[in-house]
Amino acid sequence: MSIRALRTLISIHRHGSFRAAAEAEHLTPAAVSQQMRNLEASWKLELFERSLRSPKLTLTGLALVDEAKSIVTAYDGLADKVRPDDEVSGELILGAVPTTLTGLAPLALRQLKKSHPSIRVRVVPGLSHQLLLQIERGQIHAAVVSKPEIIPSSMVFSEIAAEELVLLSSQGTEDQPALDLLQSQPFIRFNRDAVVGRKIEAWLQNNGIVVNDVMELEGLEAISSMVAAGLGISIVPKTCVAENSHLPLTRIPLGNDVPIRLLGLVSRNDSPKAKVIEAAEIALLKAVSIGEFHIKT
Repeated sequence: MSIRALRTLISIHRHGSFRAAAEAEHLTPAAVSQQMRNLEASWKLELFERSLRSPKLTLTGLALVDEAKSIVTAYDGLADKVRPDDEVSGELILGAVPTTLTGLAPLALRQLKKSHPSIRVRVVPGLSHQLLLQIERGQIHAAVVSKPEIIPSSMVFSEIAAEELVLLSSQGTEDQPALDLLQSQPFIRFNRDAVVGRKIEAWLQNNGIVVNDVMELEGLEAISSMVAAGLGISIVPKTCVAENSHLPLTRIPLGNDVPIRLLGLVSRNDSPKAKVIEAAEIALLKAVSIGEFHIKT
C-alpha cells in the first residue's frame, strides 16, 4: 500500500472510471489497474466489481475511499503540523478568476513572497465554479473567486474585497448617463458562465434594460481593449487593485442600486495547508489595502 495508490483510488471515485483517473493523475490506465490490483491483493479485499464493462467500486471500496481521504489529508499536512508556529513554507496551488490575474493576484503574491520566501506558489486560472470543483477534488488548495450563490458546506469563504460594477466606455462619454449609453451603444458582455457575468445579466433584467449584444468575452483585458477600440461598451468590476493602464477608458457609475461583486479566498474546512492559506489571505488583504499595482522599471 502507498499514498500514491490511495490518491489513485480517490481519483477513481471522483472521476468515475480508471481511464479518467489515469488522465487526472498523469498515469497510464494500465498503471491505475495495477495499483488497484495490488491494493486488493495486499489487503485481501474486493474493492471493485469487475463483471461490469467498467469496474465499479464495491461497498467495501467505497468505505475504503472515505478512510483513504482522511489518511491522504493527514499525510499532506504532516510537514506543516511539525513546523514551528512562526515558520510558513511549502507549496500552495492557488486558483484565481481571470479578473484578478493582472492586479490583485500578482500584488498579493509579491507581498506573500516578501513575508514568506520559502512558500512556492503555482497559480491556476479558472472561473469560480471550475475552481470550486478543483478544490473539492483536491487538485488545488485554495482559490480567489467571485462569491458564488452557494458555497459547499465543506468549504470556507473569506471575503477579500467588495467591487462595484461600473459601465466601461471609451473617453468622451463621461457626461452621458449610463442608461442612455446602454440603450444606444453596442454591448460587450462579460462571460455569463462567470459569477460576475450572471450578476450583470440579472441587473440588466431587473432594471428592464435591453442591450445590443455584439460579443461576449471572459477576460477583463480583452473587454477593455475592445471598448478602447470603440467597438462597444461593457459592464465590469471596478477592480480593488488598480493597474497601470494607458487605454483611453471611462468608468461611469451605474446608479443607486449598483451591483457588487464579492471577491474572497475559498478553501476546504479541513485543508492540510491551513497555515499557508492563512498567509495568502493576509497577503491578499494587504494588496487590497495598497490598492495599486505598479511594475517597477
